[in-house]
Amino acid sequence: MLINLVPEFLAVLDSSDPLVAYRRYFDAHRRVLEPYWHNYVLDPDSHHFTDVARTVILADRSDLRAMLDRSDAVSLARDTIRRARALLEPDIEFDVVLMVGVGAANAGELVAGGRGIAFACLEHFTGVVNPATTGLGLDPELLPLWLAHEIAHAVRYTAPDSRAEMRELVDAAGGTYSYWETGRRATLRELLVNEGLAVEVARAMSPGHAEWEYYGYSRKQYARVREMEGVLTRLVTPHLDEAGLGLRLRYLSDGTSVEARTVEQHILPERAGYYLGSRLVERAIAERGFPWAVRADARDIVAIARDAAATA
Repeated sequence: MLINLVPEFLAVLDSSDPLVAYRRYFDAHRRVLEPYWHNYVLDPDSHHFTDVARTVILADRSDLRAMLDRSDAVSLARDTIRRARALLEPDIEFDVVLMVGVGAANAGELVAGGRGIAFACLEHFTGVVNPATTGLGLDPELLPLWLAHEIAHAVRYTAPDSRAEMRELVDAAGGTYSYWETGRRATLRELLVNEGLAVEVARAMSPGHAEWEYYGYSRKQYARVREMEGVLTRLVTPHLDEAGLGLRLRYLSDGTSVEARTVEQHILPERAGYYLGSRLVERAIAERGFPWAVRADARDIVAIARDAAATA
């Protein structure tokens, strides 16, 4: 189901007391906004909530309003949902949420009450970098790419026949997804495969973009990751069975220190695991298709990749 929270957010900004109105807006949509804050911002019950909310309501939104006037984000989202149903054959319902965030992730995945949620924060898709909102200035035409990526996660985490570690962890947590807890408990193999599948789903559903955009890289970063592919593969392979938040941050996160990304005197590019993951899943998708791959045990996917490499 498509949920568009943007009109209500703009109404908050136009209200006589935006801070009070934002609190009401948050409470009305707590099912989505509370896990968004927990996973990508900070604890919404902390005393910092009001400070962040005040910054959000005071920020210049002219770029967002201009984008909404010239682009039909709702139609883009609806078309993405249609494409996802055709490609992934989901046997569960999921939500796609268009919202305005607080400058954190441009898009992401959530699970609430066992239902998968893919969200996109439109302040990042205005085509204009906005320091006041920390908007990334992404082209609105990239919205389907990012939504497709997150829908792939939602299906992997919640499909009844998914054999993924992530689904097991979500089930064990009572049908909720925590970036931090899954980062601590999922193997690095699962984390790489999870992101690699999402990259390839986005490529299939939203073709025609520059190669680096599917990974969320700059052109320079993409070139560096490809240059280091052999080294990165060698460094990551011994740790595939291991779990730990440090591994997720090292291979799959932005903003990680150089020290945390240094292995055997090699400085790993940020989020290099997205590229490594996509390489791991390519053969499984080619042999078994997207519906199977997005639900598969990561060990089976990696085994297919290794068999292909051994016979090459």
